[in-house]
Amino acid sequence: MKYFLKLNVVSILYALMVFVPLELMLNVYRISRLTKWEIGTVNILTGVVLIVEIIGGTILLFFLTKKWLGGRKANFWTVTLWAPYFILFIYVFSALFPITYGGDAPNPVTGLLAIGGLIVYPFYILLLNFISMTSDDKQLKLSR
Repeated sequence: MKYFLKLNVVSILYALMVFVPLELMLNVYRISRLTKWEIGTVNILTGVVLIVEIIGGTILLFFLTKKWLGGRKANFWTVTLWAPYFILFIYVFSALFPITYGGDAPNPVTGLLAIGGLIVYPFYILLLNFISMTSDDKQLKLSR
């Protein structure tokens, strides 16, 4: 049961790791309107948050996967388990903060970027799981 909870926590973190930058990207106009910042400033801050989250999130999830989940093959369930949590986050966010002002609607190109990122993301999770499992195997071989 503990492993199941840890697997779901890691999956939630994977979903949050893609949810936060995606929402920042999609809500540039809303953030600009509410904070009275220039759109260029909001775009730069969104890019900085994206880079910091990718680097920090990758390191965090690598070590969590290695420490909490060990070298089990069941870790690969995170490749699909993040999606329901991501959909839940999107639903809750859109229900709590609906777009009521027409000027806040994102550009169509942003949707294409989001679709491309969501297609590539499971491969990123798969690669991260694979690397954390193989680095675990190398440590076991060195300790023997």
